[in-house]
Amino acid sequence: MDAPSAQLHQDLRDAVTRELLQRRPLLHHLNADTSWLLQLPRPAAAAKRGGRVYYNILIDPWLAGGQSDVAKWFSQQWHAMESKVKSIAEVEELAREIEILAEGLRLGTGREKSVFGSDVDIKTFIDAVAISHEFTDHCHKETLLDIDTDVPVFATNKAATLIKSWVHFRDVQDIPPFTPSNPDWRSTSLPPLPEWLSISRLQAEGDAFYYHSALLIAFNVPNDTPASQASANGTSGRRTSHKLLLPGHIHSSDSSSADAAECVIYTPHGISAAALTPVSVAQPPLSTLAFLHGLHDVSISGSQQLNLGAHNGLEAQRKLNARYWVGTHDEIKKGGGLISWFLRRKVISVREALLEENRKARIMTAERGGVAGQSGRESETKDALANVRFDNLGNGESRVLV
Repeated sequence: MDAPSAQLHQDLRDAVTRELLQRRPLLHHLNADTSWLLQLPRPAAAAKRGGRVYYNILIDPWLAGGQSDVAKWFSQQWHAMESKVKSIAEVEELAREIEILAEGLRLGTGREKSVFGSDVDIKTFIDAVAISHEFTDHCHKETLLDIDTDVPVFATNKAATLIKSWVHFRDVQDIPPFTPSNPDWRSTSLPPLPEWLSISRLQAEGDAFYYHSALLIAFNVPNDTPASQASANGTSGRRTSHKLLLPGHIHSSDSSSADAAECVIYTPHGISAAALTPVSVAQPPLSTLAFLHGLHDVSISGSQQLNLGAHNGLEAQRKLNARYWVGTHDEIKKGGGLISWFLRRKVISVREALLEENRKARIMTAERGGVAGQSGRESETKDALANVRFDNLGNGESRVLV
């Protein structure tokens, strides 16, 4: 490596290291579609005495090869863009490299000893797998079978049944629902999850097959992070966030430092705003750190709705007031089979969704006898966009969720 390249590499490493000092969750988009690695900072008590810094949750991994549901003649798809992280081995390496950087910060500059010495055997850096649906673009057998058998898998009912039939993983558990009747999110922390972390499911009433559902990953915020310190000091917690060092947003938490808790909500097909009500009554209170919901409106021949798209995402985001709204499951994949002839897709941006809302509002105003002017449309949309925090993480991009 020549001198300029080496300097660039070191500058990038230093920049990433500075971000890790914040001890905040990391979100990695492993492909262009809907496979994610979520890294949560462990509480200080869990990370001390040689323990790892991050708890790593792999979500809906489909990294290479095709996927087919029912039969290949009916539906088959391939990624249109090769995954930046192409295998479970590369996921392990990504998590390992982040851990080494974070471990170096914890040990202090110039210290060589770490938990990654030659005398320590770490079988896997993946702590848990979360599967949202049984469909093979979410529950991809070839990818999942490359994961260590001791990694616990948390999956929705039908997906759990399917994964158990492979007789590969030692521990496969159904993800429990999270409902207002039992608002304590900690009650869904099923062993072997640590007590500060839970994985549950949000489901729309009447959605018997939980197609338009969401995974709720809730966790306590370590009490030495900027989020917990701002909460303890009664400040708004103004911070700069980074998609590899780009400006971000402002957030405040109403929880005390001891009970500060956040959640990541992942809904690849979309979920109605009404189904998000349990989050607002959660105890201890939850603030939504990230809301993963796509922009594309996808249906079968315009009748059966698959992905709910940007309009639904706007309504849900307004209810959650998530610090980040992140797009997911919007890759336009290469497809074959009968079903591909009937798929209908509308690609809608956040700005276009807001313009459509403004248009409908003006029509309603006019119908009620008000004045429906045109001149304010762009300014209205600009003002609204300032309050919609949408982030499109591309294939292989990462963000520190601060």
